[in-house]
Amino acid sequence: MKRILIPVLILILFASAKRNTAPPPSGLMTEFIREPHNVKINDPKPEFTWIVPSEAKKQTAWQILVSSSLEKLERNEVDFWNSGKTPGSQSTEVEYRGARLDEYSTYFWKVRIWDIKGIPTDYSEIQSFRTGKLDNYATTANKFLTASIFPDKILKTGAGTFFIDFGKSAFAKIELILNPVKRDTLIIHLGEKTDGSMKIDRNPGGSIRYLKILLPVEPGKTSYEPELLPDSRNTGSSAIHLPDSFGVIMPFRYVEIENCSMDLKPQNIKQKAYWYYFDDKMSSFESSDTVLNKIWDLCKYTIKATSFAGIYIDGDRERIPYEADAYINQLGHYYTDREYSLARLTNEYFIYHPTWPTEWILHTIPMFYHDIMFTGNIESANHYYENLKHKTLLSLAREDGLISSANVTDEIMKSLGFSDTKERLRDIVDWPPSQKDTGWKLATPEGERDGYDMVEINTVVNAFHYHNLVLMSEIAGYLGKDIDALLYRSRAEIVKHSINEKLLDKSKGIYIDGEGSSHSSLHANMMPLAFGLVPPENLDRVIDFIKSRGMACSVYGAQYLLEGLYRSGE
Repeated sequence: MKRILIPVLILILFASAKRNTAPPPSGLMTEFIREPHNVKINDPKPEFTWIVPSEAKKQTAWQILVSSSLEKLERNEVDFWNSGKTPGSQSTEVEYRGARLDEYSTYFWKVRIWDIKGIPTDYSEIQSFRTGKLDNYATTANKFLTASIFPDKILKTGAGTFFIDFGKSAFAKIELILNPVKRDTLIIHLGEKTDGSMKIDRNPGGSIRYLKILLPVEPGKTSYEPELLPDSRNTGSSAIHLPDSFGVIMPFRYVEIENCSMDLKPQNIKQKAYWYYFDDKMSSFESSDTVLNKIWDLCKYTIKATSFAGIYIDGDRERIPYEADAYINQLGHYYTDREYSLARLTNEYFIYHPTWPTEWILHTIPMFYHDIMFTGNIESANHYYENLKHKTLLSLAREDGLISSANVTDEIMKSLGFSDTKERLRDIVDWPPSQKDTGWKLATPEGERDGYDMVEINTVVNAFHYHNLVLMSEIAGYLGKDIDALLYRSRAEIVKHSINEKLLDKSKGIYIDGEGSSHSSLHANMMPLAFGLVPPENLDRVIDFIKSRGMACSVYGAQYLLEGLYRSGE
């Protein structure tokens, strides 16, 4: 009887122990890529990341196994790296430390952890990754995705005329499955905007897209993908060019088809949409406010839809990356998906492809800083550190630390990454400027600068310069460059002192637009507030002034308006 009971008790104890064991790690990533078998990993020492199960309470140790064979790894046999039990809580960016990886080869890895009680979990599911051309440093791009989307509705609006609504705009092509009974030519209209009825606006204005296509059809041919015409403005030499396999794509939500003798059903027409890898399940938001829920949905989808170029761009206007636009896009993307490669690729693009606004240059360092904050990885900042030093614009400083874009030289433009060293930086503050300064017909005559006085020593520019010095000090510290960290911190204090001595109106207690100006704008006050420049004794007056101006800025400027007020407890 005892011989029977002992094995039974052992089984019961084993089953009980398994019930008390945390589940294995999940969400494996290689180089922050979730499906690395679909891309080429270019780092000879890739980093591994996983999600620690909440049941573990805390990770106290980890073990990674890497093998060249799936079968071997399933048997826990390792021919490339067995980390052994490694004490520590690190679960992101654990660098590979095994045998030298071969180029253009496939490898397999898995991980287990020890929980707060020191109990090991089972190993995770196995993830495979492929190497490409291995370089000392290279960012791995994620893959592009396509989706064939059926319409939300199709309405017959007349004889042979149909109106199709896909529900959302996408950068896409149109696909048709038809069964023509005779040779004919369909008239197809694609667009982002209607004229208020069941017709697409043929003259939508601005950069809102519209295109007319003539499509010959014939009996026996059922599949059609009309060729779209490229837009001359967003396919120039400065634009980001799409992979050849894409062909020409454009943003559209609506389709009109004329001269169609066939009866169209939803299965006859599709919007073939393109975007960078995106997992909709990675974020969600729901509140009691239905309008707020719709705003969230719009913002999240916009980040997904505008990723089609594989780098953050200005939309479809020029398809050119701009640092300030990309920075805001980067922050939004981090909170909607577990995706980091698109931001890093964009950051690194700006090293050698800067744009002309002074403040846009001063967004480069914040972009690299947030890459470190959200990934815990310093490789990109370390590789481009010398370039980033130039992006602080320290070379434009006078003795008191304040900078002016008027001090730019050919040599400085070259150091900033400009291929045309005769180009010059120009302060922008916000966009667009006032109607009187441009002659453009704007929604409001004052534009989005709140009447800013564009003097040479500019408060907004110098607030950004201060912010860059602070962040550069932190980056230098993360990279172990302690002397540089102290240098940038001391320079930041000099700039802060000069801003508050020379650009703060002592009688009014608020900031002026710049040296020699008597005008105070929203921008000249919200930037110092956002970057922590305002002396405690001036906070109330600066905040009151900012609130009195309302939203006298663009959506770009609103980022700093909201940040400053939020950080001040407003």
